[in-house]
Amino acid sequence: MFSKLLLIPRNFTTQSPTPTFLPPLPNFPFHLKFFSHKFPSISQLSVPFYTHLPQASPSRNQQQEGEDEDEDEVEAQARAAVSGILRESGVSEEESVEIASKSPKYVKMLVDGVRDLEEWNSWRKGDEEDVSFQEKVYCLAREKGDYGRLAFLESIGLSLSSALNVARYLSTESLPVLIEKVKFVKEMFFSSEDSEGFLGKNARRMMMHLSIPIDEDLQQTLSFFEKIEARRGGLAMLCSKDASFGYLVESFPRLLLLSVESHLKPMMKFLEDVGVEGGSMRNLLLLYPPIIFYEIEKDIKPRLRAFEKIGAAEKDLGRMLVKYPWIISTSIQENYENILSFFDGEKVPKSSVDSAIKSWPHLLGCSTLKLKVMVEQFGEFDVRNKKLGKVIATSPQLLLQKPNEFLEVVSFLEELGFDRETVGRILCRCPEIFAANIEETLKKKLEFLSSIGISDDHLPRVIRKYPEIFVSDINRTLLPRTKYLRRTGLSKRDIAFMIRRFSPLLGYSVEEVLRPKLEFLVQTMEKPLKEVVEYPRYFSYSLEKKIKPRFWVIKGRNVDCSLKDMLAKNDEEFAADFMDVEGMPTDPSHY
Repeated sequence: MFSKLLLIPRNFTTQSPTPTFLPPLPNFPFHLKFFSHKFPSISQLSVPFYTHLPQASPSRNQQQEGEDEDEDEVEAQARAAVSGILRESGVSEEESVEIASKSPKYVKMLVDGVRDLEEWNSWRKGDEEDVSFQEKVYCLAREKGDYGRLAFLESIGLSLSSALNVARYLSTESLPVLIEKVKFVKEMFFSSEDSEGFLGKNARRMMMHLSIPIDEDLQQTLSFFEKIEARRGGLAMLCSKDASFGYLVESFPRLLLLSVESHLKPMMKFLEDVGVEGGSMRNLLLLYPPIIFYEIEKDIKPRLRAFEKIGAAEKDLGRMLVKYPWIISTSIQENYENILSFFDGEKVPKSSVDSAIKSWPHLLGCSTLKLKVMVEQFGEFDVRNKKLGKVIATSPQLLLQKPNEFLEVVSFLEELGFDRETVGRILCRCPEIFAANIEETLKKKLEFLSSIGISDDHLPRVIRKYPEIFVSDINRTLLPRTKYLRRTGLSKRDIAFMIRRFSPLLGYSVEEVLRPKLEFLVQTMEKPLKEVVEYPRYFSYSLEKKIKPRFWVIKGRNVDCSLKDMLAKNDEEFAADFMDVEGMPTDPSHY
């Protein structure tokens, strides 16, 4: 009816039958008039200001205050009218007041509609004097037929235009049921906070590494991300229900049509059974909302079973889903087969490929053409077949790098004096280095080594023997270890000398290796600290399997020898020098 009235958009009316619990529209002592002719413009309606007539001259502030008070009263009456409509739809008084207060654009639309009707004298002359503004708003809202759904949808974060669109999907849902469903869905999708913004970072990473044609579900997901990204705070706000819930419903309006008992709760139970719980549930649903529409038996289980080809157990599937929820999309499923065929053609061991995909399923969103570019880069350093398998099993994310990022690290190492063959060996031994940031990680490790007395001339040797130093945490591992050695009485110069001779020393735990072996050296073997300065490789041998057995043999022979003589010899040499071969202790292996 009201679609013919001035300034009221046609799409404001929702096509839904009047719920049985709503009373019929009462017979107000006024009626709405229709106009078939074209209305004049606002400029044609302006009243001329005659300067020769006497004019009232209240102060500007007083006039503004009066207008503000009138406007506040109008809005209050309009909100009360909306609240009344909500209560008639079965909403509690408290909730109806809250919804009306959180739907200002909907309220304003009704206010403007009533004012337009008043301006054109659409209220029957004489009767309108007995009708309050609140009653007029109420009448207009009832005639619109959305029964409070638009106000509610705006109150949960949708724009009014989006609410109009979403309301069409919800024409059969009563408002109380809809309100309870929204509470359940919010709890399901936003069960915990993400203060560090990890969810947004993962969303950005997933988009960045996606390089294959995508299906409709993935396209809808990306559109949802784009809406969040356009907000202040960007994707970091993805886990905020206040910031993103409205966009979630706007992007996936059918979400509120799903049954709580027969669909949403069974879905939660299934995901929990495969290891997706708590904050992980939130991550999965927000990173791939279309999963909520899938049928468990028809869609999800068959797609997860596809990963049995890589030996993924149920616990692996849960972890893969949390890391990369897109694994059950149609696009990723198809690309999964392509990737397996690609690595088979490159003769990479299947066990390495399986491990890479399970630990970094983001690979499945990468095209084989892009993977081939990085595989060829590794091949230039003689990293192929089994060597390539070792690299991707340890650091599968390297395959998703841009070639220039990889080559920047190569150039950094070459500037330190390493040739391409050595760079290839470092790549095989510690591929994590090639995913590290040069300024924030690699150069800071060089600065640390310099601070403990390692000169530039000795850096290549130290790094060649222990490249893992580049990916060791300075504050958590390197500093505590050097500080412990200083506390034992070793000087800074002693420590630098030890590291130059045996840089893996920095990789040993204080509690598990350094302390027990030093205590045995000093307290039981009664040797001075200078012995480990001369032979720091002492820390590389097993205390129980080699150091102690050989020490007791030597002590039993009443022989005095250096750590190197005691430990550096192989079993045959040690036996020949210090005991009968038949009496040699077994299994004297070192780390």
